[in-house]
Formats: sequence, structure tokens, C-alpha cells
Amino acid sequence: MAVSDQPLSGYTVGITAERKAAEIGALFERRGARVLFGASMHTVPLPEDGELAAATEEVLAKPVDVAVATTGVGFRGWIEAPCAGERVVEHLRSASLLARGAKACGAIRGAGLSEEWTSPSEESAEILDYLLEREVEGKRIVLQVHGDPMLRFRERLAEAGAEVVPVAVYRWTDPVDLDALDRLIDAVIGGCVDALPFTSAPAAANLLGRADRTGRGTEFRNALRGRVFLACVGSVTAAPILAAGLDCAMPERPRTGALVRLVAEELPRFSRQP
Repeated sequence: MAVSDQPLSGYTVGITAERKAAEIGALFERRGARVLFGASMHTVPLPEDGELAAATEEVLAKPVDVAVATTGVGFRGWIEAPCAGERVVEHLRSASLLARGAKACGAIRGAGLSEEWTSPSEESAEILDYLLEREVEGKRIVLQVHGDPMLRFRERLAEAGAEVVPVAVYRWTDPVDLDALDRLIDAVIGGCVDALPFTSAPAAANLLGRADRTGRGTEFRNALRGRVFLACVGSVTAAPILAAGLDCAMPERPRTGALVRLVAEELPRFSRQP
């Protein structure tokens, strides 16, 4: 492989994702990077806790006017859960289905349903505006959430007179391998990591949270500022990073491939800055 095909040769990239971590890491390794893995969260399906079954029965108790799919994996996980299946699909067939982006739209169609509208920006705020512009008073709205309970989103709809039924498909916990995450945090503090790409907001939030909980928060944030190229797949993922007062770059399209290309193009320039 030509040197020009390995723009990340000599750089170290930290991978905090749990899902598809090996796949993402391989994309960076093909570009010459050394990869450090340290998943910062673990996803637990709620059917194990019985919470999803209870939420599903609440959805099925009455007709649904609008259903919002916020993530493809979350909506698909709900439909495929033993407590849901065809009962939920048939119940939602008469509802207006809204999708937060292409992946959520694909999950809706994969279930044999049709979406009314898809958020072009893939942001929840855009869906909220869409709903509020169309009057939701007296409407029963099912909101599929994925980790983030979207409390403000639900409050705004309730204030406008809607009945909101949240359906959480997963919850997030600390990663199974905490030692790997701690090693990644130490590597950042030690100046051994050049870039941290993030593919989910929980991964970003729990990375910062783990540093705080182990007494390394200030040192970790100081190491990130100006020394590590931070990149987020989209604005939702970037929210915890920006809230921490850190800068990050985002690709034009919220896709993993675009995120990898962004890091490959921008990290060498970033590292040459004085």
C-alpha cells in the first residue's frame, strides 16, 4: 500500500465504541493508524429487565396517533423483541410514523411500515418542531428512545397537550472491560493518543464521566484540549463534548465512513498546528 494510502501512519486513534468497534478500528488501521480500544459503555437490552414489555403493553392499550423512531437499532430491537413483534407492527400501521434520520427510516420500512416524514438533519429538535407545527393537542404519541430519555422533548409535547408514551429499548452501563477504558484514559493523559472519534453521545459522555469518577477529570480534559483531535459523527454525538467546553469536528454526512475520512484528512493538519 502506498504511503499516500496510509495518511494516519504514526498516529494513534482511540476507539470508545462498543458496537462495531472492531470494524471501526479496522478502517483506521487500513489508513495506517495504531488503534487503542477502550469501549466506554455497554448496551443492555431492556427485555432482560421486563421494562420493555411493560412499555409495550401501555402502547397497545390504546390507539396511537404518532410514533417516532429515533434510532434504527432501537426501533428494530423493539419490533424484534418477544413482547412486541407483529402486535406492535399492526398497532402502528394506522399511526403517522416519523423517523430521526435514514437508519430509523430503514428500520420502519424493514418492519413493513411506511414513514410519513424523515428528519433531514437527523436531530430530535427538528422532529419536535415538525410535531409542534402540526398541533399535537389530544394526540397520543409513542416515542422510541435509546438511552437518552429525551425528557425535555417529552415535556414540550406534554405542554402542547399531547399524551406521550416513551418506549426505552436499551439502557447503558459502564463497559464490561473497565480496565481497557482506564488504560485509554491514561494514554490520553500521557499524550499517547492523537485522535478520539465518537459514534454515539453515550460513549462520549461516559468517557468523560469515567475520568471524573476516577479523579482524573481535570487532567483528562486538559490533555484533550489542543492535543487530541476530537471528531463526532454528528451533532447529537457532539453534545456531551461541546457541553464539556471541548472543540470537535464533524463530517458533512453523519456516517461512520465519513467520520473516518474526516479524521484521516484533518488529523495530519491538526498535528502540525503550533
